[in-house]
Amino acid sequence: MERVFNFAAGPATMPLEVLQSIEKNVCNFEGEGLSVMEMSHRSKTYEKIINETRDNLKKILELDDNFDILFLQGGASSQFAMVPLNLANNGDLTYYAVTGNFANKAWEEAKRWTNAVDITNSKPDKYKFIPKIDNSKLDKSAKYLHITANNTIFGTMYDKLPEVDIPLVADVSSNVLGKNYDYKKFALAYAGAQKNLGPAGLTVVVINKKFIREDIDTFVPTMFRYDIHAKNGSMYNTPPTFAIYVAGEMFKWVIREGGVKEIEKRNVEKAKILYDLIDNSTFYKPFAEKESRSIMNVTFNLPTEELEAKFVAEAKDEGMINLKGHRVLGGIRASIYNAMTIEGVKELAEFMQKFEKNNK
Repeated sequence: MERVFNFAAGPATMPLEVLQSIEKNVCNFEGEGLSVMEMSHRSKTYEKIINETRDNLKKILELDDNFDILFLQGGASSQFAMVPLNLANNGDLTYYAVTGNFANKAWEEAKRWTNAVDITNSKPDKYKFIPKIDNSKLDKSAKYLHITANNTIFGTMYDKLPEVDIPLVADVSSNVLGKNYDYKKFALAYAGAQKNLGPAGLTVVVINKKFIREDIDTFVPTMFRYDIHAKNGSMYNTPPTFAIYVAGEMFKWVIREGGVKEIEKRNVEKAKILYDLIDNSTFYKPFAEKESRSIMNVTFNLPTEELEAKFVAEAKDEGMINLKGHRVLGGIRASIYNAMTIEGVKELAEFMQKFEKNNK
């Protein structure tokens, strides 16, 4: 079967060469006689895999030994709880920039443990833009400011990180390795793997070691302690071994592609193709405000819901799938993560032009 162009928001498309490399090794990893899926996480072979994966990500993100990388489970949603439990004491002040559904979920979770204040909240404006954060209004006693770097549902993104005088924490799930941030500016950044890092099941946490605390409340479960995972090299329990291996293959691909700076250039080019078409059309209406647009998730509407349903159906017939917008927002969403090719985006743009001509 010929592969389709998969515009899903996650689990998302992966590079074909990475999939082919995995396929080659899936039954017999490098002559070991077994799959990584069958391999003991305590074996020398797997120890090499996880260490190389960690080292390559540190290389890609240009991180020094002041940072640690943890390979955890539970998705980014588990980090909504782990961040406040580890970085703050019960009742401490924390700040949240509420710029979308997942940012709101993180804030709601933090309120269970901390005095979590929504320093910005764009919900009244339907999350169409990323509000500015005024550093002068932040209480310097706050334990951290949490942002969601890219909003998959609404198609908005922080083009530049906020400059603040308190620790910065970010959910980078949907633009990690696709947008060139300076990760040394983060106290902690976390990402679910299923956008740019591989299959679902792995959560990556990048943390400045000075924020790995041992003096946290005994209420916090052992599995929710960063210090425990750091001390055990992400092997306190059996880690998501296969997902870590695949992430390692993805990191090798990023390095071969020239690193994040080169991939970001390509992502900007892909997004521009679609946004230019939308901006020059009276048929398609962009959702996100121009200054806040994501280069990962392009969101827009057609004149009617009936036309949107027709658009999704006809696109599928032409080999382009998962273009239906999230149920919260509706409309159309084209997720163009790192592995989506320029050819795929151009094919979508050609389809959009044809669809407008036939249905305007």
